[in-house]
Amino acid sequence: MRFLTAAFVAMLFGCASYDGRGLVPGQSTEAQVEALMGPSVDRRAGPNGETHRYYSRLPYGGVVYVARIGPDGKLRAIEQRLTEENFAKVKPGVSRAEEMRVLFGPPYRIQQFSRMEREIWEYPWHGPTSNRLLLLQYSSDGIVREVYSIEDPDGVGHDGDGA
Repeated sequence: MRFLTAAFVAMLFGCASYDGRGLVPGQSTEAQVEALMGPSVDRRAGPNGETHRYYSRLPYGGVVYVARIGPDGKLRAIEQRLTEENFAKVKPGVSRAEEMRVLFGPPYRIQQFSRMEREIWEYPWHGPTSNRLLLLQYSSDGIVREVYSIEDPDGVGHDGDGA
């Protein structure tokens, strides 16, 4: 009996949907989101009473999905946040770290440059023709000072699955 239970659990987690395929906005519950996508790496309050659950597939997956849950506990939408459309929303000198954390989710890596009084957040993502890095550079006051989208020197291929 233990073997069958273990096999069922392995099968269940083996079928986890990284992009939320099979969930229905307006019908699926937060519990169903977690059952299908697994535990989120972060959870934050969004606008209009929403809860945002972040599902990171970094570094090699190159995506961060956000499941937006309404105050009624129902899924409103699942969005891939590492997109050029969202990158265009970053305004150097204006955008703040907390806003970017809500928009993009947790970065893959944070590097400190204490002599420059800078912090850089890295988000690997899949561009149209190559693996890329979105780099957000913050000053000590938490404001974005520079934004870079560069070819990822450590990229491992461009087929969307890290192979």
